[in-house]
Order: sequence, then C-alpha cells, then structure tokens
Amino acid sequence: WFALTLMVFVNYGGGGYWFFQHAPWNGLTVADLVMPWFVFIIGTSVFLAFTSMQKRGIKRLQLLRKITWRTVVLLLLGFCFLNYSPRDGPLSWSWLRIPGVLQRLGFTYFVLSLLQTFWGQKEIPLRAVSSSDVVLYWPQWLIIILLETLWLCITFLMPVPNCPTGYLGAGGLGDNGLYPNCTGGAAGYIDRWMFGDNMYRYPTCKEIYHTTQPFDPEGVLGTINSIVIGFLGMQVRWLIYFSCMIQQGISAAILSKCTRDEGFIPVNKNLWSLSYVMCMGCFSFLLLGAMYFVTDIKGWWAGQPFIYLGMNSIFVYVGHSLLGFYFPFSWEMRFQESHWEWLFQSLWGTALWVLIAYFLYRKKFFLKI
Repeated sequence: WFALTLMVFVNYGGGGYWFFQHAPWNGLTVADLVMPWFVFIIGTSVFLAFTSMQKRGIKRLQLLRKITWRTVVLLLLGFCFLNYSPRDGPLSWSWLRIPGVLQRLGFTYFVLSLLQTFWGQKEIPLRAVSSSDVVLYWPQWLIIILLETLWLCITFLMPVPNCPTGYLGAGGLGDNGLYPNCTGGAAGYIDRWMFGDNMYRYPTCKEIYHTTQPFDPEGVLGTINSIVIGFLGMQVRWLIYFSCMIQQGISAAILSKCTRDEGFIPVNKNLWSLSYVMCMGCFSFLLLGAMYFVTDIKGWWAGQPFIYLGMNSIFVYVGHSLLGFYFPFSWEMRFQESHWEWLFQSLWGTALWVLIAYFLYRKKFFLKI
C-alpha cells in the first residue's frame, strides 16, 4: 500500500523534482524504487497466501485455476485498459503497446505462484536458518538460478547486429555516439525483434541521449529479473531481514563497484540489471523489516491512510491510469516551470485517490481478481 501511494504520487509528476523522475539510464532515483517494491511484495504475498491456502487443504488443481484466472485478468487489464486513453485519438494497432507494468506483474505472479504451488509446501520452524532448511526448497532455487544464468548468458553473450556483445548502454549520444542504434543491447534487440514498434514510446533515455530506437523498460529480458526480485520477497519465510539485506547490498556494491557507470553490471532500472535486483532486494528487505517492526512488533502505526489504497490496489491503479490526466485529478498548469504547482497537483491527485479508497473501504467494496 505504501508503494502504491508513492507510485500514484510519482506518476502525477512528483512535484516536478528530478528525484521523482526515472533515471535517464544508469543510476537510481526515488521513482526507480517503486516498481521493485511492488514485485517484492507480490512474492511475499504469494508465500503467505498460498501457504495459508495449502494448510487449509485447498487442492493443487484449485490453486492452478486461481493462478491462471488472476494472471489472465492482469494481462488483459494491462493490455486492453492501460494502453489506451480517449485523448490519444482513434485506437490503432500500430502503436498499441504489448509489454507493460501489469503484464509484467501478471507474468511474475504466475511464475512465483507455480513455484509455491509445486515446491513450497515444506514446513520450517521459526528458528535460526540452517543449510538443511534451504535444501527443502532446492527446486525453487534451481529454477531461479537457471533463470538468472539465462539472463546473464543472453545479456553478455548473445550477438546483436552492429553492436558490441554485452553492450549495456543507452545508445544514441551515449558512449560518444559510437553505438547510436544499440539502445539496451540484447534486451532492446529482443524486444524490437518480437514487438517491433509496439513498445513504450517515450523511454527515459530519449530526452538526454536522443535515442531513435524504441525501448521498453518492461520488456522480455527484464521480466526474468522481475521474477528474481519476487522470489527474494518469498524469502520472508526465514524471518532474517537484516542478514538478507546485508548480503544483497554487498552484492550490489560489488557488481556496480559503488559507481553509476563504471561497474561490472551498472545499477539500471531500464534493464532490470542484476545489480539493480540486488540493490532493490536490499532496500525492500530494509523497508519490510522497518514496517514489520513499527506495525507488528511495536504497534505504533496501523498503516493509515495508505492501507485503504492497498485494500483496492487494482481499482486505484487502473483508475489512476485511466483518469489521472483528467480534472479533478489534474489540470493544465499555468506555471510549467514552477515546482510548486507540480507538487500541489501531485499531492492533490494522490489525496483524492486516498479519499476514494477510504470511501470504498467504509462501504466494504473490495475489487478482487
């Protein structure tokens, strides 16, 4: 629910401040933290929900039907509803975006749910973790290791026409303009081969690097690492947030060499690079551990008002995506260069969705998939 609120705020423009905009290519801003939190919590939710259903004796076939239905609905919502707005003019297949946020969330949920359904029924006691406990889930770990190996092999070994093998740059004016048509390396090439121009039309690298190739931050190759982040969220079963946070933080620091551009694998949200996965896993465990301490252990805060958004997360997300650019949620600003009007509009739009979510909560209306 916290990530959802921040996402709505950021999508309104974040007050016009640079740190609420996505990084042009390598590096991190506040906006780059939101999506991984969503994915991480999907993994946590899958573990908690499916463990509960399995304990209640719900059969595997019933779980598979539930998984398939929810995945199909998420894919259709992302593809049909979030692709089009009446202000875009007549609907045209020529610009219809095939990858997308809900599409990635839906596919990630599907894979994580299958992992939990087939290989997640083992009981572990609430004690210090031993290597024998981890072995209980060896099929899950094997699949995740194979997926990450696949990402590494494709990213660094697959030949891309007229581009250096293993290229991770933005193309365009980046790298002194040597590789103008290589945006995203293998990740961009695979998406362009599969989807053509049916991808995100305004990548963050376009404005600064003047790229000409389409590039989608929710593309195929990055979805592999989305699954990995979700799997990290499933590891709340161990109740060792601090240890996991430290391990992933160190891994991210080594891979990126604690720099923006000079590491072995730079931290890059556009590519969902391995260092980005480790960095976001570290932040997610830190946030989850802090929330757990504040809300569950100490009872200092129950999550209001953000909890109301979380109770109708799909409704709010789809509603914001369809209506967020219309009055009263937003308006044509008179002072385009001023931060204060951007900030006010972002706060106003987010507050309206909080009020709508609160009203639905009081009416006991919860949109479930």
